[in-house]
Amino acid sequence: MTTNTPSAQFLPAGFVPTDEQTRIQTARSRTSLVIANAGAAKTTTLALRIGEALTRGLPPEDILALTFTDEARQVLQGRLVEVGIAYQTARRVNVLTVEDFARRVLAKIEDGKPEPLPTTREQQAYALDALEYVAINHPHYADQLDIRTHNTAVSQFLDNLLKLKATLRLSSADIDDPEFAAESVGVPLTDYLWAVEYERQRVDVFGYINARGFFDATYDLACLLRSGAEPRDVLPAIKLVLCDEMHDVNEASFCIIDALLRVGLTYFVGVGDKDQVIYSHLGADESFLQHRIAESFPDCKQYPLTLTYRHGPHLAYAMEAFKRKPVESNLPLRTDIHVLTYGDAADDGVAGSGAAATIATATSAATADAACGVQIVNAVLQWKRGRKPLDQCCILLRDAHQSIPIENALMNAGVQYRTLTMKSYLLRDEILFLRGMLAIALDDFHHVATPATREAIVQALTTFAEVPLTPQELREAQTTLAQEPSALKHFFTGQIQRVGSPAARTRISEAVAHLRALSADTAAHAALEAVRRLVDMDKLAARLYVHPYEASVVTKTVAGFITSARDSGKTLHEFSEWIGTAEAFAGARPGKNTVLLDCIVNAKGKEFDHVLLPFLDAAEFPNPLRKLGEEENLFYVAATRAKSRLTLVTPQDESRRSRFIEQMQLASTQKRADTALRRNQAAPVQAVGHRDLRVAYANKEVVKALGAQWDKTRKVWYVPSGMDLEPFREWLVG
Repeated sequence: MTTNTPSAQFLPAGFVPTDEQTRIQTARSRTSLVIANAGAAKTTTLALRIGEALTRGLPPEDILALTFTDEARQVLQGRLVEVGIAYQTARRVNVLTVEDFARRVLAKIEDGKPEPLPTTREQQAYALDALEYVAINHPHYADQLDIRTHNTAVSQFLDNLLKLKATLRLSSADIDDPEFAAESVGVPLTDYLWAVEYERQRVDVFGYINARGFFDATYDLACLLRSGAEPRDVLPAIKLVLCDEMHDVNEASFCIIDALLRVGLTYFVGVGDKDQVIYSHLGADESFLQHRIAESFPDCKQYPLTLTYRHGPHLAYAMEAFKRKPVESNLPLRTDIHVLTYGDAADDGVAGSGAAATIATATSAATADAACGVQIVNAVLQWKRGRKPLDQCCILLRDAHQSIPIENALMNAGVQYRTLTMKSYLLRDEILFLRGMLAIALDDFHHVATPATREAIVQALTTFAEVPLTPQELREAQTTLAQEPSALKHFFTGQIQRVGSPAARTRISEAVAHLRALSADTAAHAALEAVRRLVDMDKLAARLYVHPYEASVVTKTVAGFITSARDSGKTLHEFSEWIGTAEAFAGARPGKNTVLLDCIVNAKGKEFDHVLLPFLDAAEFPNPLRKLGEEENLFYVAATRAKSRLTLVTPQDESRRSRFIEQMQLASTQKRADTALRRNQAAPVQAVGHRDLRVAYANKEVVKALGAQWDKTRKVWYVPSGMDLEPFREWLVG
């Protein structure tokens, strides 16, 4: 931290920066890293630094601000105007995602224009073309290859391809020993060799880029720089580079940032929170924020941003205890933390072993899940009774399968909800597969009301039956069945039973035959349980989903769906009809009285007045199949989305509660938080450091003579802090 902090020349509109922000705004070090807490105004602080540079005369075109998502880019672009930078000036600042920046750079140095692969559909088709060459070009690995063409396999490949590119593990050195390379990065050998062929198809032997999809520009530019290209010959000379959300940096993006800082006299400010690293599967690592920049640039200075502007002291101190780092809040806001409990999954009355005990345990667990859903609904309704907006109430889940009892409880209570980025459980592949099985057996595809859902069911059936359709053939089948539901039986006999995987089609045929033989009054859950057993859903999921964690989520979702059928008390036909009604409820047009629902991993960068975290069970969160450190980060991200209330729902039995609740030390931080809240509430409202004026051109000399000053960055006249405002009354803004 610099000791002789110069005074700030840029004065933001409407607020006075903290001392921490001012040190960052005026820092003289060439390389500055800001270690921030959640809600610590990271983006605003970057906007202040940009405003300072503009005020000191740096042209907007010489500034580059990088983000990792388009949403973050839009927020930063808007924040420039919010702090008081003139709109036209702010628009001239280069605010880009890393991918967009890389694309711009490459467009200036490449001779041709690569074929764009803008969506997953185009990338999947490109991947299937490359897959044809895996066995041909790697015959010595023939016995180890597991060639699969269904949609889930291709989607998993694209995820692994992204991981390989983000970590730069597709270099020629790694390709020389693909078995070691695949194992070291944690991807199947088939997917690794598939990625090699994908890149050989995308980039020819002369380095010409034939096609470019998501993240490819970042990867291509990083590879160019890693190959020995002189950064000055490739990258523009930027005077000030800023990077938001540096906890999302991976090896490829770091390569670009590192090279940018070596072109001319470049100043750099990077902002991040090491405890928000939740994308390690894509190569994100806290080392880039904590060490790598400092190792490359010894003059690097670190600056803290400890104050949070999102929530009050109660949650701030709980997170301080949880993450063992300083967190402070000066907000006069009580952020309530409610801990609610629900019945335990363990049933003390169950004894013995074998099938009966297994069923009893599963029933007990399902009952506990339903009880958790009821507690969530009660908390939502309490929020509503307080006349609080439901669209500021968000339920965040550790895993997608947990939404089933939550969605059912919300539906039963008539509480409208919408999912933000994840799908309702009724529209997930494994449930669509079961819905397709029911539709085939009951010869009833008409209760699937929307064409889009019919298309999704066809895709799910194709995936789980492992039918080797090309993307074009799949689209044709989807279009046909969306328009003519009765054609589903022909799809079953002509595709699934004819060309599906021998093992899968046999199991599916047996399951359909079983369903057709059932009486009309058969309980839905019994029928679905038989289907799960006949198709051996656990093994099927393990085959389709390479990673055990993903397979476990699928099997849990199926189990939850069967539990829903049991709790409904409906027959198979009644339950089939109910699914259509439930889907219509879940897909209703969202309004202000709509609760939000999503997985935690999709919530980073967002905030809500009320956050609810269900299923804080020791066996669920932290998830035993994931690394504890990243599970802690995920919980930290979830909890710090809350502004005024955080509701934690956990088992009654303390031995079954998530360790994370104890780590928050709620009891021991309560008194300190109460004291801080009283301090914040008693403190005078922080005065704005200056007052802006609305001055006609004809009066500019008048206000200047009275002592007003001109802010050339924001293009406004203002009264400096401490001056009497009375002479300026007729020009005061607000």
